[in-house]
Amino acid sequence: MSVIRLVAALFAAALLALVPGLPAYAHDGPVTLDVAGDGAGGVTVRAVYTKDKHPVEQAVGLVLNATGEGGRTVGPIQLNPSAEGRGFYSSGTVLTPGEWTVSVTSPAPHAGKAEVTVQAKVAQQRPPAAADARAAEADRFGWLWWLGGGVLVILALGAIAQNRAVRAKNPT
Repeated sequence: MSVIRLVAALFAAALLALVPGLPAYAHDGPVTLDVAGDGAGGVTVRAVYTKDKHPVEQAVGLVLNATGEGGRTVGPIQLNPSAEGRGFYSSGTVLTPGEWTVSVTSPAPHAGKAEVTVQAKVAQQRPPAAADARAAEADRFGWLWWLGGGVLVILALGAIAQNRAVRAKNPT
């Protein structure tokens, strides 16, 4: 029994010795950049460590450059972390409609580079008819709020009247 305990203790000690070193090893070095268009005139980037494919948690100085049809250029633009999650970056609307070759680089110690072709489009907006239909539907059921409010007022007045009647019948 003591041999099993000794082996288990050695195994646990070995695991504990390795665990603190893993994050430093895994989250270091070059990054892989997944670059794509955002469906309109912007670019999104996902930065992950090349070694373990975990998202880059600290801000990395990503720089975007783009070349479009007819010699149009955009950049260099510093990309900021996006609210979409860890390792995500977005440019906002920086590209005009058309085909663009987009290059994104990150500096050392997290060096990385990606180049893709992006088809930028005009951002689509909701048709006004859809907004009007939603407003009409909200107006169609708006009377329910008034009905509910009226019922509450009647109940409150009834409770007050009942309270006064009970007090008048049983004066203290």
